[in-house]
Amino acid sequence: MAVVNHNLPRLLPAFEALADLGNEMTADRDFITRAETMLARTMQALDAREGALFIHSDRPAMLTSVAAFGFALFPQSAVIPLLPKNVRALNHSQPMVLAGTHERYFSANGNVPPGVFQCVAPLRVNAKLVGAVTLGRRNAEGGYDEADLATLGMLAQPIAMAVQNHVLAHTLEHRIAENLRLLAGLHSMYDHTLEAFATAIDAKDAFTRGHSLRVGRYAAAVGEAMGLDPAQVTGLRAAGYLHDVGKVNVDKHLFKKPGALERIEFQEMADHTVMGHQIVAGVEFPWPQIPEVVRSHHERADGSGYPDHLHESEMPLAVRVVALADSFDAMTSERSYRQPLSLGETLTHIVRSTPGKFDAEAVQALLVQLRRDATRKDSGAAFLEPSVPMTVAPRDLDQLAADLNFRINNARAYSA
Repeated sequence: MAVVNHNLPRLLPAFEALADLGNEMTADRDFITRAETMLARTMQALDAREGALFIHSDRPAMLTSVAAFGFALFPQSAVIPLLPKNVRALNHSQPMVLAGTHERYFSANGNVPPGVFQCVAPLRVNAKLVGAVTLGRRNAEGGYDEADLATLGMLAQPIAMAVQNHVLAHTLEHRIAENLRLLAGLHSMYDHTLEAFATAIDAKDAFTRGHSLRVGRYAAAVGEAMGLDPAQVTGLRAAGYLHDVGKVNVDKHLFKKPGALERIEFQEMADHTVMGHQIVAGVEFPWPQIPEVVRSHHERADGSGYPDHLHESEMPLAVRVVALADSFDAMTSERSYRQPLSLGETLTHIVRSTPGKFDAEAVQALLVQLRRDATRKDSGAAFLEPSVPMTVAPRDLDQLAADLNFRINNARAYSA
């Protein structure tokens, strides 16, 4: 500090620059803008005409410019590869005048000649090299002296911290983005795999073929209309695909019986919920609600469902959504014992059964998706499966929504 004390006229600009650099460490602006400001303030404090700010990367070891001013010929992104000896030298040096020692700190294999730099200040945080500030010619004649180097060393600290914060944030963003890509790929793999399972589950009977796939897609679409996040929507689709997995252990002849099931036969059919839960309970899916959905998709809000006679407050949202999707597809599909109900008959039954049997918010979302289909003018993906004709006009869907709203607000008058 004795050198700086003999150069008091330089001290004030240095401290002003230091204050500005401190502010730039946390400024709410993009890093390139902050880097340019930090470099400009450093050059101003040292009366430098030319300067550049570099970030260091390990693999491969190199310096990459993020800001530069004043050089006559300087690439938009300067890159200087570093040999191991260069990294060691930069990592153990203070700000210095280069004066013919460029090769010690920089290799000559980059797209900018290191000879244009007159001095360099390595940027380190916790003994780790994170970048460098290089200065070229000054505005006035002469080179950089010890007082300048002391000032440069003082200013290098907040610049190093700002660079390190940027590198950490950039690395975190990269890792998050990569993890999301991997997760998306994993979900896609799961989706295709579960589609194959759904197809296998329904293969016992021509009347139920495609049922699990449709339930998964209906449940996901209802979830989207409810405003659920993409991960929840994906989970609903997966749960819908697997909701009937327990039916693989049900006698296939029961699916083809044209009349009502006997009590023992019904119990065997109903036990597919418990059997399915046993199958999936030990599987670590990305969506933890799947076992609950498999067990409880035949539960009803008033406790009249099976196997546990749960009430609405005991049923997770995913269970309530898949239960609605399952019922909607069952009503609009052909069965061995009946023809499919029309869309209007199905919706009338569902609305009249809400909130006693079905989740009111999920039914509202179902009507929203159907109204989109009814008024669709583009070729976008439809909610309804092609096998279910859109036979309900938009005004009729609006009336159903109004009826539903009335029932929700007067639920006590429609208690089971």
